[in-house]
Amino acid sequence: MQTCLITGASGGVATALAGRLRARSWRLALVTRDAARVNEEPGDLVIEADVASEQGAELAMERAVHAFGAPPAAVAHCAGAVLVAPLARTSEAQYRQCLAANLDSAFFVARAYAPRVQKAGQGGSLLFFSSVAAGIGVANHAAIAVAKGGVEGLVRALAADFSASGLRVNAIAPGLMHTPATAKMLSAEASARAIRAQYPLGRHGEAEDAAALGAFLLSEEAGWVTGQVIALDGGFQAVRPLVRAG
Repeated sequence: MQTCLITGASGGVATALAGRLRARSWRLALVTRDAARVNEEPGDLVIEADVASEQGAELAMERAVHAFGAPPAAVAHCAGAVLVAPLARTSEAQYRQCLAANLDSAFFVARAYAPRVQKAGQGGSLLFFSSVAAGIGVANHAAIAVAKGGVEGLVRALAADFSASGLRVNAIAPGLMHTPATAKMLSAEASARAIRAQYPLGRHGEAEDAAALGAFLLSEEAGWVTGQVIALDGGFQAVRPLVRAG
């Protein structure tokens, strides 16, 4: 049976990804800071831990290894936080919290997982989440661009370090997706329409879009894919549609 540890397990993408993996008979360890918010199913292992700290990431991984009898076959690091704010209105506390939630957590999860995979000699898959803001300038996204840019660098460094151990490391860089974290931004039709208009395919993303790509990257079907940051953004970074003057 395949096993996967998912961080940020109460979030929309993590919940959708967990559903897809369960449908494929994966056994899951769901890591969260608040177990009451997780949609767990029979057979799931729920772990309360804050993976933005080394201690929390180690605790989560140790509990998963104990339950599975080996390091998870895959880790999906879905934990993170979004900060949309002008630079001048981003406080030091907000900036440091953004880096801790997104970049520190990625580093500590990787540090808890990758050396265990290397020692076990079993191979594995590690999936991170970046953002379109790391690949193209987006207004009012300075802090999250710094954090996710670091995540993308980490993906490539880890892929180089651990490819000989059979550990694949990749990331998804989504545009705005409809999740509980972004529901307020999309609650007003005028705002939602303006957001959809930014994407060449004419819509914002859904959690299931990320879950579908994530499930593929974690699976053996993506066995020859590593060190990649894959845009999932409806063409936002790559396409400039023809705009006709009114």
